[in-house]
Amino acid sequence: MIKIAIFGSCHQINSAKHIKQLFTLLKEKNVNVLIEKDFCDYLYNKFQIDILEDIITDKNFEADFAISIGGDGTFLRTARYIGDKNIPILGINSGRLGFLADVPLDGIETALEKLWREDYHIEERSLLEMYIDGYSENYIKYGLNEVAILKQNNSSMITIRVDINTYYLNTYEADGLIVSTPTGSTAYSLSVGGPIIEPATNNMVISPVAPHSLTTRPLVISDNYTLRIDVESRSESFLVSVDGISYSLKPENYIVIKKAPYKINVVKLNGHTFYDTLRDKLMWGVDRRI
Repeated sequence: MIKIAIFGSCHQINSAKHIKQLFTLLKEKNVNVLIEKDFCDYLYNKFQIDILEDIITDKNFEADFAISIGGDGTFLRTARYIGDKNIPILGINSGRLGFLADVPLDGIETALEKLWREDYHIEERSLLEMYIDGYSENYIKYGLNEVAILKQNNSSMITIRVDINTYYLNTYEADGLIVSTPTGSTAYSLSVGGPIIEPATNNMVISPVAPHSLTTRPLVISDNYTLRIDVESRSESFLVSVDGISYSLKPENYIVIKKAPYKINVVKLNGHTFYDTLRDKLMWGVDRRI
């Protein structure tokens, strides 16, 4: 019997009927369903959807597939639960833009039919692994989108020195610096002028946030490299953010970033490509005057 783990956003105001449809279709196929506890509680409290399934309370679970219902933030959280389990994730978009979660709510039935027919392929997405020197608290070490170094509590810029494989690259005077995966190239990095990178490529992108020098541009490098980042700040603190989850650090806390030892498997339905997603989400070729 196939086993599917369900994760979801607790902001699904207009999605109740589609969520009910999903569970009905899974029941019809006699699928063994696991559901994230917070999402299960939300569905019952908000929509009185009483789901009598096995509950996921931690990362100690196994499944054949995972389904993420929400936006890209929910997909990233699902990826953190999955970790190195190699469970393929199908993203259903009930959020806004949705580069990772690219199956529309009204396409759930079609998506599941393709899943049963094995009419899909798996894309492997690389992650970043982060190490913080001298930081004793627990922190998230792996990011599917990016690691961002940002100023905190001060209008002044921060000074960010970057070394690649022990070779000096540059010292950035900026509001921050983003190191992203190809997957993350359409996220925070894109908003600061970084390039769009095809997901299958073996790259990282270094993108400064509001740099003091206009000649400081984003840089694409091999993901086989290791970065060391040292920060100076007048406020004696700065932020490091891993896929949107932030930690406050001191200048003595240098950061090391490299490619993670595992990848996240993403389910992509046949007949829809990354380039289709770019055209759909970024409205390439659309004349807004019409």
